[in-house]
Amino acid sequence: MIIGKVVGSIVSTRKSEKLVGNKFMIIEPLKEMTAGAARFVAIDNIGAGIGETVLVATGSAARVGMENVPVDAAIVGIVDE
Repeated sequence: MIIGKVVGSIVSTRKSEKLVGNKFMIIEPLKEMTAGAARFVAIDNIGAGIGETVLVATGSAARVGMENVPVDAAIVGIVDE
């Protein structure tokens, strides 16, 4: 899992049918979590907003509850403190 900050959103008019209706956010990992990691895109099913610190599951853990969906990162929580 990665802790990061939501720094933007992605708009995609053409995508896999299984991704329709989902929101995509750009995540910047916290420096304390990963040394020099690049920004990445995560699916957002919980309603995180730009500027919020979030908890992101990656790999197969990102697809729990969304089997057969082409997802590699999913926002699974908003960090309060």
